[in-house]
Amino acid sequence: MHKSPQDFFHLDEIRQIINHFPSASSEHIQRFYERDRQLTKPSGALGKLEEIAAWFVGWRNQYPPNLQHPRVAVFAGNHGISRHQVSAYPSAVTHQMVQNFVQGGGAINQLCQEFDADLRVYEMALEQGTADFSQSPAMTAEECVRSFAYGMMAVEPGVDLLCLGEMGIGNSSAAAALCFGIFGGNAKDWVGYGTGIDQAAWLRKVNLVEQAIKLHKNQATDGFDWMQHVGGMELAAIAGAIIAARLARIPVILDGFACTAAASVLYAYHPSALDHCIVAHQSSEPGHKLLLQKIQKTAMLDFNLRLGEGSGAALMIPIIKAALACHNGMATFAEASVSAKINKE
Repeated sequence: MHKSPQDFFHLDEIRQIINHFPSASSEHIQRFYERDRQLTKPSGALGKLEEIAAWFVGWRNQYPPNLQHPRVAVFAGNHGISRHQVSAYPSAVTHQMVQNFVQGGGAINQLCQEFDADLRVYEMALEQGTADFSQSPAMTAEECVRSFAYGMMAVEPGVDLLCLGEMGIGNSSAAAALCFGIFGGNAKDWVGYGTGIDQAAWLRKVNLVEQAIKLHKNQATDGFDWMQHVGGMELAAIAGAIIAARLARIPVILDGFACTAAASVLYAYHPSALDHCIVAHQSSEPGHKLLLQKIQKTAMLDFNLRLGEGSGAALMIPIIKAALACHNGMATFAEASVSAKINKE
């Protein structure tokens, strides 16, 4: 990267970064599988644990693998669309929940403490929030670029795994609009019940999303434009963090629907842009299942979660640690004096 994120002035500058993304290290993945074939287990017996460990090795560009400093980054933002009561909670809850995180009272605080993970919470202009995207673009071009850059700057040296999450009243509406704008279909395919709204509120949410796409479709040519027009500051920051993590060779764990919707902006620009990302869980939001199909990802877990705040992503930390521990610590057939598989001609 030739300039600092705070020096970006246009979305085109961020688009260009994706064209220069590094790839996973085939050399380190090869070293992983050379040892894996010698471990005291049938080939492939650890299933997804082996796949996760190889993925981590390739993107960290490191062998043997080592996970010491996982970070959970939660981006919080408010949305103008929430004035239409598309959530069961008022916008003030976003700030109140951020304070709850600061005081250690959120679910994500307990998970990070249990898994020895670093937690950072980033407020995205909560007093201002975005504009009502059913009436005008959610953000100006400058606000959108600044949000991407803010997320990029949140990726700091020393972190070796980045788990991303969000907090924002109204962001499931923004996520649905993003997905509808980028991937098409019907608004009802993407709009869910979010925080637990009733049928009347859901129908209102569907209508607002439809209205927004009709309003902005002639101005939005790709996912980055859709982020500006119907997205959110915290969602743009998540996408920015994913970009910076790729440049720093830090594997990324995505949380639920809103987080994955933010990431889909990058996928829509280039399908390989999310190769360094794993989706932690399939949200109970109906649009998430469809979105995973669109971006060709399979969620690792399905726990019927819909909390957000990086909670599902954090659950992957001990699983990844377990995958790496098995690879690093298991004995080989030779070390354990165990007969290896008989190779038949």
